[in-house]
Amino acid sequence: MQVIGVIPARWGSTRFEGKVLAEIKGEPMIQHVWRRAKSSKALEEVFIACDDERVFDKAQSFGAKAIMTSPDHKSGTERIAKAFRYSPADIIINIQGDEPLIEPAVIDALAKAISKDSNCPMATVIKALNKEEELNNPNIVKVVVDSSKYALYFSRSAIPFSREKAAFGDITYYKHIGLYAYRTKFLIKFPDLAASSLEQVEKLEQLRALEAGYRIKTVVTEYESVGVDTPEDIETIERLMESEK
Repeated sequence: MQVIGVIPARWGSTRFEGKVLAEIKGEPMIQHVWRRAKSSKALEEVFIACDDERVFDKAQSFGAKAIMTSPDHKSGTERIAKAFRYSPADIIINIQGDEPLIEPAVIDALAKAISKDSNCPMATVIKALNKEEELNNPNIVKVVVDSSKYALYFSRSAIPFSREKAAFGDITYYKHIGLYAYRTKFLIKFPDLAASSLEQVEKLEQLRALEAGYRIKTVVTEYESVGVDTPEDIETIERLMESEK
């Protein structure tokens, strides 16, 4: 079973344009993401899907396999689906281009989970919340799962709601880590599914799959996702890299 990783690298960003080329420890952020993804044991190849010549040229300069895509795609998922619609790969992992500390082991665990379940079209990663302030932060997406760890719902609100006002530590809350695995046949048709009402309300595209009746397998991890949204986040990433050493 062939598994590949694709890193959508969009130039435009409302808060930090061109952030995928922002320097971290003397190298562009996308290179850090690519290098870590290349360390995954599950991935046979890693591609960078670009929408700008500057990103394409930089990716090629450090040896990455880069592919140009339209700047008009609405999401990273659509960018990958359109660019790899003729790919021979069985499974495609969507790796966020703004997470330079991505753990290769998490990619491996996600690939293993979807590979073992032939009926699973899509899988993603979740982590138990350990900070109460994250619970009511709409920028941190929460998820509830069934007994087999399939997602029941994703929301920007705190779910499940505790009617009895239980203490934070008495309930296990999960947050969503934005790493996805898709069976290629499903990924290709995903952008053509009708945008669902839940997706439009929450602004979460994974709800399109759930509302259309598809299941999403989740993998629980201890990995703490750290993304780059603003120039100030670069300093945080560099401090964490130093602590890793």
